Amino acid sequence: MKIVIDAKIPYIRDAISNITDNAVYLNGMDIRPEDVHDANALIVRTRTHCNEALLGGSKVRFVATATIGYDHIDTDYMQRAGIEWMNCPGCNSSSVAQYIRSVLILLKREKKATLKGMTIGIVGCGNVGTKVASVASDFGMKVLVCDPPRKDRGDVGRFVEMTDIAIESDIITFHVPLTKHGKYATFHLADSEFFSHLQRHPIIINTSRGGVVDNDALLKAIISDKVHDVVIDTWENEPTINLDLLEKVWLGTPHIAGYSADGKVNADNMVLEGLCRHFGIENCPHVEPPSLPDSFVPSDKAETLCLQLYNPHDDSMKLKNSPEKFEQLRNNYPLRRETYSRALPYDL
Repeated sequence: MKIVIDAKIPYIRDAISNITDNAVYLNGMDIRPEDVHDANALIVRTRTHCNEALLGGSKVRFVATATIGYDHIDTDYMQRAGIEWMNCPGCNSSSVAQYIRSVLILLKREKKATLKGMTIGIVGCGNVGTKVASVASDFGMKVLVCDPPRKDRGDVGRFVEMTDIAIESDIITFHVPLTKHGKYATFHLADSEFFSHLQRHPIIINTSRGGVVDNDALLKAIISDKVHDVVIDTWENEPTINLDLLEKVWLGTPHIAGYSADGKVNADNMVLEGLCRHFGIENCPHVEPPSLPDSFVPSDKAETLCLQLYNPHDDSMKLKNSPEKFEQLRNNYPLRRETYSRALPYDL
């Protein structure tokens, strides 16, 4: 069995070697039709567009993306072609929640924000948004949730409209997939009209997909002082991002909010399980995240330990200093753990 795999998917190689001796690792942006023509399976990240142009006439019958998002997969074509595909919902939800937790701690420490009693508007409350709501509650924040699909399904919970989010929130954070069509389309969900309704000079955070927030409209909102601060991890037109926007945001990171080792391993294992299930492979191999180096000395203060494990300033500084290295920073991301396994008193 031949499997073509994005070379930047970490930790998976040993496990794949237990499944096949014909695995080909390529740069995700460089995978071409001739690379997959005789392959049985394709494992990618967001940079590989899986459509008829790539897969037409190939032997590929299974496609997995080791990511939550799947807007790079032409699902209609997959159905027509009889190709099974999968994404990894929830794989890095804890990693994104860690990112948001660290941002909130920095707001307390650097911006002197009193989080307790502030209102956070969460747009999208699936795997990620639910964990972010829990993080916000830990800080004593009032949580507003806008999630029309859940509301229409009759899910338990109090859901508000986007206008309520705009009017009542001190912090607004986006956790939705990118969709351009249909009743629940999210493309430019935060546009100039949305920003015109802002009442409380909020902090805007986007860790979902770049196109969810109209970056030009956001830049105008910053310039016109409609927002207080901005934290952006996902950008329109990545990796060629708006440099004027990057200059003005408080924290700007290169689409790595979900890049903890724990999240990557979760995705690896979900992909491996899907691959083995599809091809009827028994004794599916699994992977474990690497440990932090022994030199790591944890703080005995929970918030300080959170920032030791992950501080968004590090990634923001690297991107602001070298925005042309956006893809390099993603593809060569250092080890980041969500927890410190030897710090038994702490459960973060």
